[in-house]
Amino acid sequence: MPCWCRAKKCALILTMSKQNIAKLDEEIMASQEFQRQNMAAKLNWLRAGVLGANDGIVSTAGLVMGVAGATTDSGAILIAGVAGLVAGSISMAGGEYTSVSAQKDSEKAALDKERQELADNPELELRELAWFYEQKGLSLELATKVAAELTEKDALKAHAEAELGIDSEQHVSPSQAALSSFVAFAGGSLLPLLAVTGPWVAYRIPVTVAAVIASLAVTGYVGAKIGGAKSGKAIIRNVIVSVATMGITYAIGTFVGSIVPGAAV
Repeated sequence: MPCWCRAKKCALILTMSKQNIAKLDEEIMASQEFQRQNMAAKLNWLRAGVLGANDGIVSTAGLVMGVAGATTDSGAILIAGVAGLVAGSISMAGGEYTSVSAQKDSEKAALDKERQELADNPELELRELAWFYEQKGLSLELATKVAAELTEKDALKAHAEAELGIDSEQHVSPSQAALSSFVAFAGGSLLPLLAVTGPWVAYRIPVTVAAVIASLAVTGYVGAKIGGAKSGKAIIRNVIVSVATMGITYAIGTFVGSIVPGAAV
C-alpha cells in the first residue's frame, strides 16, 4: 500500500468521532477473525487434549495390533493394551510436566532479568523498546512515543511482549498440562483397546481398524476446527498415519509370532 494511502487512512481514523470508533470496534470484535483468534487462545488446552487423544489412539492401536498379529489370546492382548495405556499416559503426563515446568522456569528467569535491567538502566530499556517498534516500521518519533506510553503503563509487560514474546501476567501450569495429557492419552487409548478385546473375536482386526480410523477422523476434524484450518488434510493425515502404524505393527507381530515358539496361541 502506498505511503500516501496509509497516511490518508490514519488521518481518517483520527478524525472519526468516538461513536464511529466505538461502532467499528464492535464490528472488529464480532468479526470471524477476531473470534477465531480469541477462541484459539482460550482453547489451547483443548488442542493439547486432542493431540494427546490422537497419540493415545495411534500408540495403543499399534501396540494391540502388533500383539494381535502374534497371538489370538485375548488375555495377552488385553494385558499388553492395558500396560501400554498406563505406561503411555504416565509417560505423556511426565513429559508434559517436565517440558512445561522448564518453559515456566525459563519465562520467570527471563522476566527477572528484564525486571533487573529496567531497574538498573531505564533509559536504555526505553530506547530498546522504541527500537523494536522502529523495526516494525514505525518512525523514530512514533516508536519513542509508543514505547514511552507503554512503559508508563506497565514497563515489564511491554518489554516481555516485545522482546520475549511472553505474557508477564500469565504462565502455563505444569500440573494442568500433565493432567490434561494423562486424561487425553488414556481416553484415546481406551477405544482401540475395547475394540480389539471385544466379543467379536473373529472380526477383531477389521473392527479395530474401522474404530481407529473413525476416531482419528473425528480428532483430525476437531483439531483442524480449533486451529481454524481446513479439516480435509488433517483427517487424511491422521488416517494415513494410523493405517500405516497398524499395518506395520501387525505385520511385525505376525512375523515374530511365526518364529517365536508358543507365541501364536
